[in-house]
Amino acid sequence: MHLDKLITTFDTGLRTLFAQPIASRTRPDADIQDAPLNDEEKQHAAALMRINHVGEVCAQALYSGQALVSRDTTIVNALKQAAVEETDHLAWCEARIEELGGHKSLLNPLWYVGSFGLGVTAGLLGDRWNLGFLAETEKQVEAHLASHLDLLSPADNKTRKIVEQMQSDEREHASTAEQLGGIPLPPPVRFGMKIASKIMTKTAYYV
Repeated sequence: MHLDKLITTFDTGLRTLFAQPIASRTRPDADIQDAPLNDEEKQHAAALMRINHVGEVCAQALYSGQALVSRDTTIVNALKQAAVEETDHLAWCEARIEELGGHKSLLNPLWYVGSFGLGVTAGLLGDRWNLGFLAETEKQVEAHLASHLDLLSPADNKTRKIVEQMQSDEREHASTAEQLGGIPLPPPVRFGMKIASKIMTKTAYYV
C-alpha cells in the first residue's frame, strides 16, 4: 500500500473531525426564512441534526476505509464522489446545529474510528461485498432521514429542506453502489447494522 494513500486517508480523518467542512453546493435551505421555533423545538431539531452530523462523520470514515483497500479505480472514484457530497451534508448539518444553538457529538472521534474499521473490513471482503455494504448503509440512512422528517416541527422548513436533500443524495449513492455490482447483504448482517445504528442514534441525541 502506497504511503501517499495512507497519508491522504489520515488527513481525511483529521479534516473530518477537526476542520470546518466546506460545501461544494449551496445550502438547500438558503432561500428559506427561519421559522419562530420555541426552545423545545429548537433543542429537538438540533439533537436530530447532531445525529445526522454523526451519520456524515461515519460516512466519511466508511468511504475512507473502503477506498483505502479497494483496488478497483471505478469503485474508488465512486466512493470519492460520494464523499464529496457527504462533505456537503457535513457542512450543512454543522451550520444548522449552530443556528439552532446545539452542539456536535462529543463522541465523534469514537464514531469515526469504529466506522473506519467497518469500512476497511467491508473493503477486504471484496468489491461486490464492499459495494453491497455501501448500498445497505445508504438505504438505512435514507430510511433514518425519512423518520426525522416525521419528527421535525412542521414549521421548521429550513431543517426539513436540508434533510430532504440529504435523503435524495443517499438514495442516489445506494443506487450507484448497486449499479456497480453491489450484492444484497445477508439478513443477519442487515439486522446487526440496524441495531448498531439505533445505539448510535440514541446516544448521539444526547451526547
